[in-house]
Amino acid sequence: MDFLTLLQVLDSSLRLATPLLLACLAGLFSERAGIFDIGLEGKMLAAAFLSAAIAATTGSVWLGLLAGIGASLLLSAIHGLASITLRGDQIISGVAINFLAAGLTVVISQDWFGQGGRTPPLLSGGRFEPLSLPGAVPAKDISQAGPFMQLYSELFSGHSLLVYVALLMVPLTWFVLYKTRFGLRLRAVGENPAAVDTAGISVVGLRYAAVGICGVLCGIAGAYMATALQAGFVKDMSAGRGFIALAALIFAKWRPWYALGACLLFGFFFAVDNRFQNILLPAWAMSGVLLALGCGLFAYVRNKTLLDRIVLGGLGLGLAIVATLITLSNLNGGLGSMIKIPVVFIQSLPYVLTVVVLAGFVGKAIPPRSGGVAYVKEK
Repeated sequence: MDFLTLLQVLDSSLRLATPLLLACLAGLFSERAGIFDIGLEGKMLAAAFLSAAIAATTGSVWLGLLAGIGASLLLSAIHGLASITLRGDQIISGVAINFLAAGLTVVISQDWFGQGGRTPPLLSGGRFEPLSLPGAVPAKDISQAGPFMQLYSELFSGHSLLVYVALLMVPLTWFVLYKTRFGLRLRAVGENPAAVDTAGISVVGLRYAAVGICGVLCGIAGAYMATALQAGFVKDMSAGRGFIALAALIFAKWRPWYALGACLLFGFFFAVDNRFQNILLPAWAMSGVLLALGCGLFAYVRNKTLLDRIVLGGLGLGLAIVATLITLSNLNGGLGSMIKIPVVFIQSLPYVLTVVVLAGFVGKAIPPRSGGVAYVKEK
């Protein structure tokens, strides 16, 4: 892999990490306030559909963005009503939103456009176009430029506006949560809402504010998928990104800067999936690496909980079995034999990483103490 190819993979990683980062920060605001939001996936999907539909109808990407944010805010209001006002189960409310969005987007799209649950392809006015920073080299001349200019032109330049917005949201989120009175109160609501209520601050108001911010960020994430990452809406185009964003949030332990790193890691696996198909690797080296990983997982889960033993132990067993099969299939091939990595294996990497994160392999992650618990004001 040469330097330019590496930069192109990193460039794809950044673009593919953007919706994950926005959704992860959305969940960060919500869960810091004590409202667990499993419905990130549904909000992103609804925002993607309505932003693409309005952009295709009006030809304006900005109207599409506003429509996507509006759709996400509507679902956030439903989640807030069920979880905060009616004190319902937050997990069930989020799952219901996911089902609602998955069904309604396809039905409405089919009735609206009659194209099998998708929107028409977006033209230039209905999409966020890449922005070329000053001094960047055009793509046709990038191979002739020096390494620093390639780095600047390929990795920093050429992204849509929403990519830069997502990156700016990380320090902004950190500042709001840790350097403002609103952020202090928001975090306090997630830890001890009774103390916040005793101080005369509205717990309900703060939680609705957090849910509203979550809705705005999910709306931007969904609009980015439909009007920047792709050129229209297709059925289930979020493809589990909302759940991966939740895994990244746990991976980051509810911290903004860690969330950026976690989302870039997931984005890198998606970029590898898109860039490399049917990779050829040395068979014996691959077998040894997989066997070592399997043995490492067995050693790691020896003193862990039953759930960790089942999930990570099963993953370790699977790796050991694959390593054994590779060894048996190349007994007569010699040390120089190569093996083709199936594309399905590459495509599964982001989701395997999600399972590993949720199984606790990255260490113990402690959520806000009052997360998922409806607050009942004492009389």
